[in-house]
Amino acid sequence: MAHIDYYLATISPFTYMNGTRVEQIAKAHGATLTYKPLDIMGLFGATGGTPPKDRHINRQEYRLQDMARRAKLAGLPLNLKPAHWPTNMAPSSYAIIAAQNAGGGDLGAFVHALTRSCWADEKDISQTDVIAACLTEAGFDAGLAEADMVNSADTYARNLEEGVAAGVFGAPFFIVDGTERFWGQDRLDDLDAFLAGKL
Repeated sequence: MAHIDYYLATISPFTYMNGTRVEQIAKAHGATLTYKPLDIMGLFGATGGTPPKDRHINRQEYRLQDMARRAKLAGLPLNLKPAHWPTNMAPSSYAIIAAQNAGGGDLGAFVHALTRSCWADEKDISQTDVIAACLTEAGFDAGLAEADMVNSADTYARNLEEGVAAGVFGAPFFIVDGTERFWGQDRLDDLDAFLAGKL
């Protein structure tokens, strides 16, 4: 049985545009999935990346065009310049870690609800009430929004360290069985093909 480590950033538009496809792909191939939210800005700093606001204007303009195309292909609404972006991604990331540890809901739906809240619903995902509403929507206890913060913070920091060590440099990023790497929402078909034994 294959295992997928899913490195994600809750403020990443491309994590949002995954929808719940990675969960569907994992289920189709009987693969297990571990969610590893991390600090994308810290990841950029550790791996030679540049935050979007600091990129050359050519890259900034292309990013927005590509985001619009990706969202249209995914059939998802997208605000290219959301009111609450960037925002502190730690609280929403901690909640994903707490929910994964607690179980009892749909983790893929929770991640999608968070990212949709940022990129389509004009909500600030650093706020406890927004996180709690997303938890409830996905079948989790809303109290997980503030549960076990110390352990979640440790895991969040460790996810960044482990990601860098494993070769991660962006989000979303998928690593199968610790070796095969796939970067980006636009590589989900490749992930699917690899798990099917076609790549």
